Amino acid sequence: MNAEQVISYINDHNIQKIKFAFADVDGILRGKVISKQKFLDGLQSGYGFCDVVFGWDSTDAPYDNVDLTGWHSGYPDKQCFIDISTFRMIPWENNVPFFIADYSGPGAKALEVCPRSLLKNIISECGKLGYVAQFAQEFEWFNFYETPESLQHKGFRNLEPLLPGMFGYSILRPSQNSAFYNDLFDKLTQYQIPIEGLHTETGPGVYEAAIHYAPTLEAADRAVLFKTAVKEIASQHGLTATFMAKWNENLPGCSGHIHQSLWSAEGGKNLFYDDADVNKMSELHQQYLAGQLYCLPHLLPMYAPTINSYKRLVEGAWAPTTITWGVDNRTTALRVINVSEKATRLETRIPGSDTNPYLAIAAALASGLYGIKNKLKLNIAATKGNGYDNKANGILHSNLFDAATAMQNSPLAKELFGEGFVKHFTQTRLWEHRQYAKSVSDWELKRYFEGI
Repeated sequence: MNAEQVISYINDHNIQKIKFAFADVDGILRGKVISKQKFLDGLQSGYGFCDVVFGWDSTDAPYDNVDLTGWHSGYPDKQCFIDISTFRMIPWENNVPFFIADYSGPGAKALEVCPRSLLKNIISECGKLGYVAQFAQEFEWFNFYETPESLQHKGFRNLEPLLPGMFGYSILRPSQNSAFYNDLFDKLTQYQIPIEGLHTETGPGVYEAAIHYAPTLEAADRAVLFKTAVKEIASQHGLTATFMAKWNENLPGCSGHIHQSLWSAEGGKNLFYDDADVNKMSELHQQYLAGQLYCLPHLLPMYAPTINSYKRLVEGAWAPTTITWGVDNRTTALRVINVSEKATRLETRIPGSDTNPYLAIAAALASGLYGIKNKLKLNIAATKGNGYDNKANGILHSNLFDAATAMQNSPLAKELFGEGFVKHFTQTRLWEHRQYAKSVSDWELKRYFEGI
């Protein structure tokens, strides 16, 4: 719908309130419910929103190391703008209208730290090169018979999973919670997040969902909304869903793999496919893949943004640790899928389910385009067999501090995303490391409390 159609719909249905939200640096949706009149008044001029949403962390603790905003600036408003094309209704909230917003609007300079605005810039660059990028992100997550209150009461220990045991791809387990399972599939699809597949993964109470692919911005919007939508639907069933990358050291982590391909501007030809190549990969595909391999060490925090992300990126945990690629190889960082011309694509396997989809997709697309623009050769051979053993081309940073420091000092990262974004984003990641470094863990108490 265009603006005129949306306004007519709201008037015709006597709608008096509208919900909107945007993603902060961590990918957390921040927003509010506004009146019909406020919605109409701000469609062109935007809506003032306190810029503290880019000046605090996921627990609302203000950063003390960023320049964008803070006590020094007085935390003023900045204008965010609703994207009218994102109109949808929330089926589990009496179909209240919902819109996605960002910090780029008519006649306004985009806020450089806004994740969605950043991705829109990369998409524009892709279009200028003559390509249409298609993306999809898939997620794994754990579900528990817990509430926000019970989690606090238990101190996040001894949690009761949705179902016990390891039972990946089970037909039985979903039928034992069919109301929740069917609500996920049906309501997400009604919410314009079409689900391609939904199944159990290996682990107690863990599900995996693949979202249908779409043009880049729509794919990222779906992925961002998916995580909050799952949490809201779960809550209605007395459940809590977590998208931590690794919630338990003894259980598998949760991935957020990104699938991508480039198509002709008309959208009819998959430019990643070449039937004459031994791996069915076009030269463009090889350049794109080479770009991602080259840029990986410079952009890792955009794929692995939390302390916890790196607990998943360990050997033998179905997550990569090396700078590698392979054909249908799930032990490498990048997996080429070439089962047919239509389905040929690249899967970036580094991201966990804790990613901010806007930033992870921006990193994947920008680094791929870097390879194309610089005509990089795919000089790294495909890994056959165990990718964990192939360390010839380097390994991924093993912690957030090293990854964020590398990105902070990287001229390449600044070339791709601008100095302002890189500075602010890496400052927030180094803040995250500081909060972790000063904490005292259960492991330390158990190990040192009595014996040392």
